[in-house]
Amino acid sequence: MDKGAIRRRLALGAAVLTASGVLALTATGTAQAGTASSCAGHEVRALASRAGVTYVYRQGGYVCALTVARHPGTAQTMAVSVQARGNRPVVDAGRFTRHAGPVTVHAGHRCVWVKGTVGRYSVSSGWILC
Repeated sequence: MDKGAIRRRLALGAAVLTASGVLALTATGTAQAGTASSCAGHEVRALASRAGVTYVYRQGGYVCALTVARHPGTAQTMAVSVQARGNRPVVDAGRFTRHAGPVTVHAGHRCVWVKGTVGRYSVSSGWILC
């Protein structure tokens, strides 16, 4: 095999690897964009009320929460809060069309209290993840 053929094969191999890497990153981003969550980590709780669901995620020492309306589209009063024991709650509240949050706190190994509200319906976790 001459040097030109080797270079062409190496270039082809590099192009295939680059294309597969780009496709893998694009597919991962698309899958994440389709979910309601923008929190990192894995879901540890889903707290449901009549008007929405508050999702709780954990990654390492961080806890993240997000309240999602069951019927998105119309702006309505929504809120989500996460409080690590011994600290003040971190809150996102206002009029939203789809979700309130995400809010993230560093809890370490402490318990957290999560609250979510959609319209007049709310949910509260009590101290969890202790």
